[in-house]
Amino acid sequence: MKNFLRILPFAAAAALASPISAQTAAPTPGRAIRRTIPITNAIRYAMKAGTRDSSGRPGSKYWQMRTDYTISTRLDVPRSTVSGRERVIIRNNSDSVLSSVVLRLDQNLFRGTIVRASAVQEVTAGLELTKLVLNGETIDLASSVTAPIPGSTRRTPSIADVIKGTSAKFNLATPIPAKGTGTMEAEWNFRVPLYPSGARGDRLGRWGDSLYQVAQWYPRLAVYDDLRGWDTEPYLNGSEFYNNFGSFDVTIDVPGGWLVGATGVLQNPADVLTPSAREKLAHLRPDSSMNIVSATERGPGKSTAFGDRLVWHFVADSVADFAWGASSNFVWDADLAVIPGRPPVPVHFFYLPGNAQRYATGVSLATHALEFYSKLWMPYAFPQLTAVDGPENGMEYPMFIMSSSGAADHEAGHQWWPMTVGVNETWYPFMDEGFNNFMNALSRADRDHKKASLDSLGQSYGKFSGDEREAPLMWNANYGGPKYSFQAYSKAGMMLSMLGGIVGDSVMLGAMSEYAKTWSFKHPSPWDYAFFMSNALHRDLGWLWYYWLFTTESVDGSIQNVVTRGNRTIVTVRQDGEMPSPVVLKVDLSGKRVAQKLPANVRMLGDSAALVTYPVDVWFSGKRTFDAVLDFGGRKISKITLDPGKRFPDRDPSDNEWPRAMPTVR
Repeated sequence: MKNFLRILPFAAAAALASPISAQTAAPTPGRAIRRTIPITNAIRYAMKAGTRDSSGRPGSKYWQMRTDYTISTRLDVPRSTVSGRERVIIRNNSDSVLSSVVLRLDQNLFRGTIVRASAVQEVTAGLELTKLVLNGETIDLASSVTAPIPGSTRRTPSIADVIKGTSAKFNLATPIPAKGTGTMEAEWNFRVPLYPSGARGDRLGRWGDSLYQVAQWYPRLAVYDDLRGWDTEPYLNGSEFYNNFGSFDVTIDVPGGWLVGATGVLQNPADVLTPSAREKLAHLRPDSSMNIVSATERGPGKSTAFGDRLVWHFVADSVADFAWGASSNFVWDADLAVIPGRPPVPVHFFYLPGNAQRYATGVSLATHALEFYSKLWMPYAFPQLTAVDGPENGMEYPMFIMSSSGAADHEAGHQWWPMTVGVNETWYPFMDEGFNNFMNALSRADRDHKKASLDSLGQSYGKFSGDEREAPLMWNANYGGPKYSFQAYSKAGMMLSMLGGIVGDSVMLGAMSEYAKTWSFKHPSPWDYAFFMSNALHRDLGWLWYYWLFTTESVDGSIQNVVTRGNRTIVTVRQDGEMPSPVVLKVDLSGKRVAQKLPANVRMLGDSAALVTYPVDVWFSGKRTFDAVLDFGGRKISKITLDPGKRFPDRDPSDNEWPRAMPTVR
């Protein structure tokens, strides 16, 4: 396979003018086109170790940690607390001995002293960790012992202080051997934060004492990977997650009459559901939403099986997290999604009766999403999908989303990334939110029975380029800044629009599908993605990845001049930006078509127009102008349009046509 990691020579810059006086305007200099992407220490280390390579596929020595959880938890409604205990098998598949572990304690976000990126509705005591046993050693959680840090006047934080943060590192008395296993046991509790009834937009909360959305709720092992070792990024409430794949065996003890939706497959329906609900679920049919529990069915024996308290048992495999929701007032609707090559997938929606209108199309939207993205990328990997109503109106976890109809397609789309392709959302949100936002437009067009178009999307980035508030795509989301939403959600689709304009949209989407399949249930980095796509597309695209991922540059193309001499028309194209692009010209012709052999870079669009394309290579010498020579056998050229598909970032597209359009007089 062609190696796109090789070091390419930088193109020489065009010669600059001689020194100028302060009174003389400086000419626009040439540019040195970078054609490789930076190799940082993290990816350099992994490539040296053989866990990653320039093919973009997992290296011959690729490994990843696995964590298998057994959790039992109880919801105490009068106190609005969740308490639980867990046992975790830590499978250290690396070649390194683990002398420490890092835990995620996200509920500490709600502590009054915690650092946060945004405010929370209610301050709580956070997660109270009452027991912790790491690889057989019981940790003294009240310990105030500190130790000096070599070469510094500072001291290490005490365990009592460490467990107050959202990321907590513990040294192990008995290390976990390479290729070996270790264990963690924990007991904990926390009060679920209260949000105003009906208020939306925040995860991890409850409405009163009758509806709870419970996520990021248990002490979980951070990722230990081949790029950076332990992931110690704090949870600040803005960025999202990076979790290990593994299994969950979870029991949830709630009051009788309360319905529970969760990650995983319900193992004991006979113990918690009514005969009526079980009968309806057994007769679900594709594309035929069915009400399982209505608004009039309330309490033990009506909405659920009899009993003052019921224990719901869920099991999930090959997932990176577990979340759940519960309410005494849920209405439950369900449908089946038809996935190619897989058994039909149940889709469940739990919502409050007063929100029925918000959920009227939720099941059908989520079902369509599972079916559409299964065809676009790869079959949906999980046995079910559940959505629950509550304070959070748009958040995703494996097989589980907090969403109404409005976000159902987007949140269901997250089941591909990051729930199947396990990217690091904290460091690289574009690989998660960006890819998902991009594909949502394709799904929306399919629902509307329209042909999706990626035209204009790439060009539109020119309007954003140069804003000092925008961070590059290769930027940790914890420090994303004021343009975080644009960076995380919007820009990746613009990049893919440009890529599709170069190689063809169907070819680009096919390569994305192969990338997704290759990295299913693994942890790809942006380098893996870039190398994989370059190889899959048989193109040296280092220049494209560099400018889109590592900079905020644009192309800024224009038609500078057009001169006709005899049958030949010379079109001078200029690029004032630092990002290069191919030269694509649409040429409108008049007069009768002339029999002639056209160059390979010319494609006729019917009898009266042609598409003329020059590769990006024409800019690699560093010049800013390129002369495209057109010859259509004497036919008159009535109009020339640069970048007719509007795929390449451009601040001012008005100079992309010849003759120039006359300005509108008002």
